[in-house]
Amino acid sequence: MSVSHHVPAATAGSWSTPTALPCMQQPARMEQIEQSHQRCAALGLTRIERPDFEPLMRSDLSLARERNHRLFTHAAPVMEMLFEQIVDTESMIVLADAQGTILHSVGDDRFLERAGKVALSPGVNWAEHSKGTNAIGTALFQESPTVVHGGEHFIHANSFLTCSAAPIFDPRGNMLGVLDVTGDHRAYHQHTMGLVRMSARMIENQWLSDDFGNRLRLHFHSRAEFIGTQLEGIIVVGADGKILGANRSAIDQLDMSSAALRMHSLTSLFGTSVAAIFDHFRAPLPTPACLSLASGRQFFVNARFNGPRAMMAGMEVEAASAPGGPPNASVRAGAVAALPGAATPAPGSSLSGLHYLRTGDPQIEAVVQKVQRVLNRDIPLLILGETGTGKELLARAVHQDSNRAKQPFVAVNCASIPESLIEAELFGYEDGAFTGARRKGACGRIVQANGGTLFLDEIGDMPLSLQARLLRVLQERCVTPLGSQKSISVDIAVIGATHRNLREMIEAGTFREDLYYRLNGLVVRLPALRERRDLDIVAQRILLAECPQGTPMIAPAVAALFGGYAWPGNIRQLANVLRTAVVMAAGEAQITEHHLSDDFLEDTRRLRAPLAAPPAAHAVAGQDGAPGALTPEAAPAFGAPPAAIALPAPAPSSTPEGAAVRTLEEAEIEMIRAAVEAAQGNISVASKRLGISRNTIYRKLRWK
Repeated sequence: MSVSHHVPAATAGSWSTPTALPCMQQPARMEQIEQSHQRCAALGLTRIERPDFEPLMRSDLSLARERNHRLFTHAAPVMEMLFEQIVDTESMIVLADAQGTILHSVGDDRFLERAGKVALSPGVNWAEHSKGTNAIGTALFQESPTVVHGGEHFIHANSFLTCSAAPIFDPRGNMLGVLDVTGDHRAYHQHTMGLVRMSARMIENQWLSDDFGNRLRLHFHSRAEFIGTQLEGIIVVGADGKILGANRSAIDQLDMSSAALRMHSLTSLFGTSVAAIFDHFRAPLPTPACLSLASGRQFFVNARFNGPRAMMAGMEVEAASAPGGPPNASVRAGAVAALPGAATPAPGSSLSGLHYLRTGDPQIEAVVQKVQRVLNRDIPLLILGETGTGKELLARAVHQDSNRAKQPFVAVNCASIPESLIEAELFGYEDGAFTGARRKGACGRIVQANGGTLFLDEIGDMPLSLQARLLRVLQERCVTPLGSQKSISVDIAVIGATHRNLREMIEAGTFREDLYYRLNGLVVRLPALRERRDLDIVAQRILLAECPQGTPMIAPAVAALFGGYAWPGNIRQLANVLRTAVVMAAGEAQITEHHLSDDFLEDTRRLRAPLAAPPAAHAVAGQDGAPGALTPEAAPAFGAPPAAIALPAPAPSSTPEGAAVRTLEEAEIEMIRAAVEAAQGNISVASKRLGISRNTIYRKLRWK
């Protein structure tokens, strides 16, 4: 039976060419349509069937919706986002359950009315046995994305439609339902199927995160830049290394069924173990791991773990964002809890991100206590502090402890995005909104954060022209993408951060006062590393992350060097210095000056931190009786309890009496200039040595 024989004469001329349907090779697709027609004929359906206008009774539809409430919860916001992409195109979006019953639909009013004439509406079953060949029913039968175009529908009454449907699976491969876009066959666009498939994967990924939020998840792709996008594969790993589930992209990339994948472990699949994964991602700012299949095919992998506590491969893994830790990973060894000065929760209590920011420093303790009081109160948070003090770590900890923890955390660095692109990056844009815009547009970071937390880092660097738009979004909770007339509702918690003095900027007219008061529900300041009393604990945490086995101690002479240094790059710089030292130490028991980089040693000799003497509780008299004179005989290595560690007082000033004393900012600028000179003007090299960003160097030196 040839499908073309069944095309009504009135519609045959309006068909798109075969190449307009790129969802699969045309011969294979036509063969599947032919097989579906044969199934329909075998079921006793005829091509002149009248539409069935008897949907489920209201009570039965309510029962079906209740049974699929979780599917609807995940799908509804995705459907709204998808609708924004296809609005005014004579089309609609349909969600059906695994039996083919339509649960929900959104679309253009005029087209919804037309679709209603063929009973394409909630409560009606569109499985093949009821409506013949159609994208919803045929996708359910084939368990694969399906396009049914015009007269390919078995029932003639449906031939004015073109439908693109993709099945939705749970992480174990069970069918949950179908997402479909249906429109007038004359207006079919070849990219519709791609949008539908991507949207179905978004729903699947949300379902996976919901199911396995407290399990280790590996996010991977053969190209590192695709990690974090909808194209990434995600597999869930149990404490014993067994694969528990995966998303559709993982199944496609690994080229095996969901059932076959769940027969594997990390060892049989990638030749690695849970312990090895943890070892790699304990490092501060880790790079993606590179893992290979038995066939030799390589993938770049990131690991994530958001659960409260798990015992995996003999390790205690806790969702902790410790100072100096990686901003995107929430995996830590259980030994972190045993660090000196780190508070330990009572048995059975939950382990939160905020809890593990506590390292014994009273300023950090005060910040944590303030933040905990406003959690889940819909109060904006504004974090102040120098570059590298851990503002994003605090923001992530707040998100992790909040009711939004299972929803996205989206970070936007307003200083790192070019001014010409930040508007599109934040608010999104429509297809063709500006030169160079991606086809199909982009939803923007604010919409990506819907339901979760939006972190606006370096908010003081946002162009004044965009501040009014951001204020409107925060007030109205609606976003209008560039080039669009439609607004998208968003539900977000907002955390801002900056190193700048916003009040001074308001007086100078470079920051809007109304936006400032919208952002500063609670303002907290993170102290610079040189102002904190927990340098020893922070350093030990970094070392523990770098070397979980045989963690080296810090020699007293190096401790003295660290204590007298200004740390312009703060915790980020300390992490860079220690990471290099660990490599140079190569398994030695102590980190000595010989293991520190030459440029860092030159900086420490050139400039000492102009600080007051440490509190008496932390001072140890040296042999000469001077407070803070740390000698090998008088002071232990880093890693001793805080009460026993001594950080030295700054060297006596050699400034002649009556001469002007340099401010801390002047000393910091001098150090940055010296680092740039030592790098022969190479800003990239200087930024790496200092552990601060290129933007910070330009800003501090006022270079244009």
